[in-house]
Amino acid sequence: MDGQINQWDYLATNIQAADYVRKLANRMPGGFFIYRATGNEDILYANKSMLKIFNCQTMEEFREITGNSFRGLVHPEDIEGVERSIREQIAGNDDDMDYVEYRIIQKGGEIRWLEDYGHFTQHDNEGDIFYVFVVDATERKKRQLQEKEEQLQEQLRRLSMIAGLSIDYESIFYADLDLNRIQAYQISHRFRHKFQDINTVCPFIGFDSEYIQMWVHPSDRNILLKATDAAYIRRKLSKNKTFHTNYRIIQNGKEEYLQLRVVNIGNDNHVSQIVMGYRSVDDEIKYELEQKKMLKDALEQAKSSNIAKNTFLSNMSHDIRTPMNAIVGFAALAKKHIDEKGKVQEYLNMIETSSDQLLRLINDVLEISSIEADRIQIEESECSLLDIIQEIQSAIMPRVSAKNIDLSLNISGLKHYIVFSDRQKLFQILLRLTRNAVKYTEFKGQVSITVKETESTDREYASYQFIVQDNGIGISESFIQHIFEPFERQQNTTLSGIYGTGLGLTITKNIVDMMGGTIEVVSASGQGSTFTISLSLRIQNRQFQPFSPKNQKQKPASEHRRILLVEDNEINLEIEVELLQDAGFLVETATDGSIAIEKITHSEPGYYNLVLMDIQMPVMDGYHATSAIRRLENPLLANIPIVALSANTLDEDRRKAMECGMNAHLPKPVNMPQLMELVEKILAAF
Repeated sequence: MDGQINQWDYLATNIQAADYVRKLANRMPGGFFIYRATGNEDILYANKSMLKIFNCQTMEEFREITGNSFRGLVHPEDIEGVERSIREQIAGNDDDMDYVEYRIIQKGGEIRWLEDYGHFTQHDNEGDIFYVFVVDATERKKRQLQEKEEQLQEQLRRLSMIAGLSIDYESIFYADLDLNRIQAYQISHRFRHKFQDINTVCPFIGFDSEYIQMWVHPSDRNILLKATDAAYIRRKLSKNKTFHTNYRIIQNGKEEYLQLRVVNIGNDNHVSQIVMGYRSVDDEIKYELEQKKMLKDALEQAKSSNIAKNTFLSNMSHDIRTPMNAIVGFAALAKKHIDEKGKVQEYLNMIETSSDQLLRLINDVLEISSIEADRIQIEESECSLLDIIQEIQSAIMPRVSAKNIDLSLNISGLKHYIVFSDRQKLFQILLRLTRNAVKYTEFKGQVSITVKETESTDREYASYQFIVQDNGIGISESFIQHIFEPFERQQNTTLSGIYGTGLGLTITKNIVDMMGGTIEVVSASGQGSTFTISLSLRIQNRQFQPFSPKNQKQKPASEHRRILLVEDNEINLEIEVELLQDAGFLVETATDGSIAIEKITHSEPGYYNLVLMDIQMPVMDGYHATSAIRRLENPLLANIPIVALSANTLDEDRRKAMECGMNAHLPKPVNMPQLMELVEKILAAF
């Protein structure tokens, strides 16, 4: 250090106690050094503490580490900002003092932080000189960084405030401009090269450089570079809480518009903590730029659809409340007149009628929902057209008789009664049309059902026409154009006191389409209506054997028959037990599938003749219980008839019941005539 000490002695020529000053410098608790303010910024003197700060034993090591210059002493990434800060501070005060913080690289590679207190002087002989006192600020910096890290984590927790962004935005980032850090909250595949997962933290500066080069349209790269520049972000967010920038990317050879939105979530006075979200705005921008006319049409269509739905909701509210009002009202009257058997019977009949009306309404809403969700399937099986027509006649006769309507059936032209079709769907659509015909036909009117058969080019098939005709109130010409659209119903139906949900014909049209057929309507106001369904059905060529009572067992199905009723709901259990016992069955119960399995397993074959199985139950549901019963070792127990009795009424529920081994599926609420008919058929086969 002789050269350095000589320079120090030279600089201290005006100080009488030079040795004392040198000793004082070496005993300082912090580092002290002198360097020229010009040229290479050579270091003229460094005390022993400076060597220790740089982990050096000798001055030669210190010179090698620093290049014996101030620029070599400061971390390369910090020097530009440090020198700029020093210049600005010296120029801005009269004391020629400065304070800066920067990093250094010790011998051995460890990075430390220093606090630098500098004093600028001018010497006649040596020129411009800086006297600098430094202290190690690494621990303080670590504490500051820890605090910043804690603040970062706190801000990440606050991201719940903007969680709505995750719905529309494909990539979301949290950034701290002061710390030069950015962390992903949600990442698209386009940022995966930089961010492996949401725990990845990267420097903010340049975080999107690869993304811009790989994806952004060449003409828009500078736009996005500017939008993600820290200084630009600070300027924009100092005036507004948020800003956005639109740009284009190239994906699969096509342009797509994206949007970057930047939000200040920190202090309004100092922009540091921000959230950045990237989302596709391709549809919106192209819609605005290229599809203005389509936008107008879409808005008009949306308005029309909204009106239709609002009308439907209004009608639905009325249609639900009407039978509910009757049920509640007549139940209250029945309680009040409980000792008057005639009145109570009348009230109960009205409750039953209203309940049926409400149930049909609920079924319609569920079915149209299933159709729109594409959950309806056509399942063909052998069925009798004669049976279907007779069942429809039986179903509508009470209403036909009440209105004194002349109902005629014409099936004389049929050659093949036995066909392959989805029996339930065919029965359903024909029953809907017939019920409508009766509903909209006035007292003493006429309704007819006609089935015609014509030959098909394919010998295994025949063409059928199912014609339902009435002389009722008819349909206006304007409404016929919308008759099969959902939520629509003719205005004069409510004016005449006849109500419909606006869904029945929509359901019918959709099912006919799925069956590969067509439906047509001919009508006029006041002149009645004719609906024609045309279907091509595979035929059964064997001779049809008509129904004969002598072929049926005369003994009632319920006589000495024991049913195991599996039901978890106490109210439903009580109702169903009463109905079954009134019908003559012996009834035992289980409240979940596991109990049912245990009872059957420990019973003698034939003890139970039938199982009525609920589907949704605690512990074990009906599907798993049925599968377990079918796997029992004793085939006489494993093959016991099982009927699903469930509130799950969709087609997929029926299919699932069949797939797990059930013999049939009946919806709740229990329809006793339907249940008795099914039980009779099943028990007759076992």
